[in-house]
Amino acid sequence: MTRNLKEDELVVYENKLQGVEKANEEDLYGLLEQEPNTRFLGTSLGVNIYRFGRQFYDSSQVAEKWNEARLELASVKASIDTLPDNRKLEKRQDKLTSKIEGLKKKLDYGNSVMRTGNPVVILDETLTDKSVNNLTGYLVNHGFFDAKVTYEIEKKDQKAFVNYLIQEKEPYIIDSIYRKTDNEEIKRILDSNQKQTFLHQGENYSQDNIISERSRIEDLLKNNGFYMFSRTYLNYIVYKDTAEKIVTIEEIVQRPTFAEKHEPYTLDSINFRINPPNNEFIDQRIQKDFRGIDFSFYRDRYSEKILASRIMMEKGGRYNRQNAIETQRLLSNLDLFRFVNISFDTLGTSLTANIFTQPNQKYQLTNQVGLTITEQLPGPFFSTALRNRNFFRAGEILEFNFRAGLEGVASATGLGVYQSQEVNTSLSVIFPRFLIPFAPGALQKFGRYNPNTRVQFGYTYTNRPEYTRNSVNGLLSYTWHTRNNRQSFTVNAADLSYIRTPKLTPEFLAVLEDLQSRGNNLIWSFLPSFVSSISGQTIINFNRYGDFTTKRASLLRLFVESGGTTLNFFDVQSNDEPDIEYANFQWLKTQVDFRRYYPVSTKQTFAYRLNFGWAAPYGISAGVLPYEKYFFAGGGTSIRAWQARRLGPGSSKPVIGERGPYDYINEQPAEMILESMLEYRRNLVGFFDMALFIDAGNSWMIGVDPARPGADFRWDRFYKEIALGAGIGLRMDFDFLVIRLDLATKAVDPAQDEGSRWVLDNISFSRPFGAKGQTVFNFGIGYPF
Repeated sequence: MTRNLKEDELVVYENKLQGVEKANEEDLYGLLEQEPNTRFLGTSLGVNIYRFGRQFYDSSQVAEKWNEARLELASVKASIDTLPDNRKLEKRQDKLTSKIEGLKKKLDYGNSVMRTGNPVVILDETLTDKSVNNLTGYLVNHGFFDAKVTYEIEKKDQKAFVNYLIQEKEPYIIDSIYRKTDNEEIKRILDSNQKQTFLHQGENYSQDNIISERSRIEDLLKNNGFYMFSRTYLNYIVYKDTAEKIVTIEEIVQRPTFAEKHEPYTLDSINFRINPPNNEFIDQRIQKDFRGIDFSFYRDRYSEKILASRIMMEKGGRYNRQNAIETQRLLSNLDLFRFVNISFDTLGTSLTANIFTQPNQKYQLTNQVGLTITEQLPGPFFSTALRNRNFFRAGEILEFNFRAGLEGVASATGLGVYQSQEVNTSLSVIFPRFLIPFAPGALQKFGRYNPNTRVQFGYTYTNRPEYTRNSVNGLLSYTWHTRNNRQSFTVNAADLSYIRTPKLTPEFLAVLEDLQSRGNNLIWSFLPSFVSSISGQTIINFNRYGDFTTKRASLLRLFVESGGTTLNFFDVQSNDEPDIEYANFQWLKTQVDFRRYYPVSTKQTFAYRLNFGWAAPYGISAGVLPYEKYFFAGGGTSIRAWQARRLGPGSSKPVIGERGPYDYINEQPAEMILESMLEYRRNLVGFFDMALFIDAGNSWMIGVDPARPGADFRWDRFYKEIALGAGIGLRMDFDFLVIRLDLATKAVDPAQDEGSRWVLDNISFSRPFGAKGQTVFNFGIGYPF
């Protein structure tokens, strides 16, 4: 890193904070003006990339081209002034403008290779002084009023080790808080909501908490009618007691400059306008009134009932900023309008709410071509989607989807990778309300929850190396969200499918018949079948909606399903009866998926996932699930040291046949899954990220599987059957696309005999990838979780 430095230059090699005991060390490190280059094994990839790009960069040539382009642009602009509407000149002007912007970027930051890397960070003591000021300001703002910060630099081999010496001293504690206002209504509102305050007696003083409290009070009062109130009317005076190390905070609500006191505002009227796309429709305006809202449409193509259900403001009610924001969000989510703007006109203490919109395009066609991967190798896909908005003139959306894909998957009966084709198409109608019989008041009652009902019909064709499968599907589902947008719910009231598997290869059929002869009736999953289920799902986002003060994120998904429920009321033939030709299934299924992302700095993040699933057939299923309802462990988004769907179940072993191991362990269906993944993610340079990860988990059968000894879940041994894998990954994050490369190796293999399951010691310098099949390479699109 010190190569080609001038004699008086030093590389910032390390920053160290000394003396931090009570302050947030992570926040303090973020205030340093110069951060050392990221290093790995003693070298910096970013610096090496930058220096490589620097060999092909001449700033004087770039500056010369930049000046030439600017002069030519000035000449073109002069020509346009004399020859307006000249399309050739206008195109040349646009091209030159884009070229100048690119050259300026290149002049400031180097060529594209240099911008991918990072220049070496040279010590600048003016920036070090600025860092000291930043640290001091932070400490004072967090109650360390007597803190002092200095620094010292250790120099070694043209490397600078910067030590910031921090004397925190004692933080000041909030002793008492007083509020001063002569507005009785404001006082009543603030007192009744005091539990939500950010300022607490006995806590350390923090300027951040005062800023948060000022914003909280502004929001609170605006949500209670005080339209003209702003945080500028809040003044905080802090009295310090340097002997006792305490502060007293006085909160003053100042009077407005435009009136005697702050007054609440009421909504005198609400106007909703849908502007025409052009002036051709200006004479086709329709006026309607519903629920005290004055609607004006450029054509009679919209339902005032649907729109009113998404307007949370009420005529004659007090102004509420949160209701105005929620109204804008709910109307935007209808996907009927290009934009939704809400403004207010004032007259005294009365408001007129004006909602202005413009219709979205009636038809929208979206085509996509790209790569996808679900198991092993990526394959091309093509998809198209056609939307017809406001189909029945009541906010409905008619949606047609088609997708065709090709990818590489492992065969269930042979070695190697084969092509798998899948085609699916669907036709949906999305209603912006709950379709509930005999519930006429549901529209207005549930409008605030952004409800919709989806009616869908679809067809799926799958052609794998070992079988061909067709499915016709019908779906009726309801979706809604909580008002704070942190939780969504989906209820599939009816999910109906007719499934056929018209083609099974002789090899795969032999595998299924072999399993059946040993007591495993998986073959029933490939009989013609009618599959029906009722399911529900909720996704909980634990982040506070609109809160950008924290980068932590966590998500919980809960799923429950009851399949074949209605068959309990009919006399239906069981699957285990002789000569069964048509399979029926009954099952219960649940899944819990939790994900957490915890940044430790701007470039480093820990992420983990916990996933548990359980599915149990009962009744006429005779111990068999529909094939799509089984759980599978292993693969790029599961336990990555095992190939897709090849892990488990339990401690069962591959069956040895005449041709060697049956490779149908690629498809190891199970009724229970437990897995966890822990990742350390770090930005290396530019769009290159790295990851270190550990995956643990397995799948099991609920009951004994005679064909796969050790596959059943048992409390006295399941913990001994947890598979463990570890690895390293490289990711290229382009914002719009993430390409993921993961190299994972088995550490604990439950398929081995007890006492021999630790297999990580198979890896050595002579065998860097261990035994055959121990190391797995995964290519993926997107993050694993």
